[in-house]
Amino acid sequence: MPAPRKSRRARVEDVHDLALAMPHVTVEYGRQGNAVYAVGGRSFVFFRTARPDACDPVTGERYTDVIVLWVASEEDKKALIADETTPFFTTPHFDGHPSVLLRGSRCGELSYGELSEVVQDAWLSRASPTRARAWLKANGLS
Repeated sequence: MPAPRKSRRARVEDVHDLALAMPHVTVEYGRQGNAVYAVGGRSFVFFRTARPDACDPVTGERYTDVIVLWVASEEDKKALIADETTPFFTTPHFDGHPSVLLRGSRCGELSYGELSEVVQDAWLSRASPTRARAWLKANGLS
């Protein structure tokens, strides 16, 4: 995979493209048409339907653009959500779950390179060790 361009701002479409660019990925669609990307039958990125736990703190309106991205560890999750100026967040529903949330409407706050890294890390956290090692080696990261 070529090195991602870091100068351009990320878009929601990039999440789809980056997830599909990873090896051994399948995509299924939920009842409301939301995409779920998986490797080896294990989801690593999915577009969540509106739920009461992710809503505007002022209006209470449910967010309709939440993307769930798996992370490798609780430490990784804490690192992504520690800075409240970033677009990553979590809700009590995801306490103890190895994932972070990202509003699609805030993707542009990330560079393409930053988003690429998060999607690749999500894939690595869910891929089998053999697949993960092979991808890392093929990309000169092992």
